[in-house]
Amino acid sequence: MSAIPAARNARRLEVPADFAAAQQALEDRGWTDGLPVVPPTESLVGAMLAHTPLDRLAVLGVMEPVKGTVTVEKVAANAVMAGCRPEYFPVVLAAVKAVLQPQFHVGSTACTTGGAAPVVMVSGPLAAKLEINAGTACFGGNVKANATIGRALRLTMRNLGGAKPDGMEKSTLAWPGKLSMCFAENEARSPWEPMRADHGYPGEGTAVSVVAVRGIYAITEGVQETGLGVLETISASMRVMGAPIYYQMGVPVVVCLSPEHATEIAKAGFSKAGVREYLFEHCRLPVGQLRGRGYFAPGCWPDTVDANDDNAQVPMVSSPDHFWIIVAGGDGRHSAWMPAWNVCQGATEPVLER
Repeated sequence: MSAIPAARNARRLEVPADFAAAQQALEDRGWTDGLPVVPPTESLVGAMLAHTPLDRLAVLGVMEPVKGTVTVEKVAANAVMAGCRPEYFPVVLAAVKAVLQPQFHVGSTACTTGGAAPVVMVSGPLAAKLEINAGTACFGGNVKANATIGRALRLTMRNLGGAKPDGMEKSTLAWPGKLSMCFAENEARSPWEPMRADHGYPGEGTAVSVVAVRGIYAITEGVQETGLGVLETISASMRVMGAPIYYQMGVPVVVCLSPEHATEIAKAGFSKAGVREYLFEHCRLPVGQLRGRGYFAPGCWPDTVDANDDNAQVPMVSSPDHFWIIVAGGDGRHSAWMPAWNVCQGATEPVLER
């Protein structure tokens, strides 16, 4: 592991007081994502810092690929630029700390041609207090908290990690999550224990889970009248060619169930663990269908899969626990699944409030 440099105050720059000129100055330094930013003045950064007990010079880690030193103050500056309100800052810090965990593999995630982008999922009472959208159109932005918290993480990764287009950012296509992707768990309408409990935080606090995913696969099921029927449709939608997840055991798949689908599945007698087990058994493709396609890599498969048997079934993930189940969204019978990238195992951090 690389040594973490000693912290020091973030560099101070003078930019024109004119808004347009200030934007141009920040763009010229490569600090923006193509959208206007809020100039991170000392007073605005100070307002962010007032919402955390951490010292402004506290070092959170090193951001790959260019090994930028991540301090609380630098994250605050990026949160200001993203348009965050100061009260959002503890959630932003938790998200940044999550991507800095070694199992997240932030450097390779940021540089892959696969276009992976972090999805921030907030579970706990602070989400409602901050009005992070967990309901209708929760993936779609148009809510300040969702848009700016997700953007703050991306700006921090971009500006301190250095993966930018025409540089170390190598995405073949990417997807809009490269700008921002943040939503909250709809705990009020979930029939199961909250997501944070699945990741070691069963109390009343708030936790942030982050996974770098390749995109969103939408699922529609509005005809089946049983929870089992819904699960059959969901698992069938996940048996797709071209999804490299079948060649990358050990990384998670986020399954976001709408409240209506989750309620129907729970009424059919499925616990959240039962949903994971069902998906593990039914989200499989035969060896013969995978052979010679995508990134054919039978060496990654469990020992129980005979790579010489075209009828042998390859599981999507190596363990039921790698299905991360979260309930979110509003009315309507639409759900989604999101496959993680290659080696990103995801990470969860508690939110530390002042």
